[in-house]
Amino acid sequence: MTGRRRDQGLVRPYVVTNGRSEPTRNTFDLVTLVSAAPGRPSTGLGPEQRRMVELCTHGSLSLAEVAAHLRLPVSVVKVLLGDLVDSGHLLTRAAVPRAQLPESQLLQEVLDGLRARL
Repeated sequence: MTGRRRDQGLVRPYVVTNGRSEPTRNTFDLVTLVSAAPGRPSTGLGPEQRRMVELCTHGSLSLAEVAAHLRLPVSVVKVLLGDLVDSGHLLTRAAVPRAQLPESQLLQEVLDGLRARL
């Protein structure tokens, strides 16, 4: 009985993606930031797509966060995300890369300079 209840809300991923397993663009990773484009009507979108747009209306979320909120596999969210970027409903950008750490020699020179002034 518990297994049956668990399956009631389950929608197979191929139904959500209309049978596709690859996004229209292959530029998304787990930390890709997603935000909603302002003023786009949600008519014609499926329920999962509408939910993605609603989630990203209030600010940027990473692809991993969107997948977690939707409780869908990342691969499914990538397909939906590609469609929503193509239609202009969502915008994406790569996460800001980590700053490169300075060389230890440079840090030592700064430390020596500070010590000389104090």
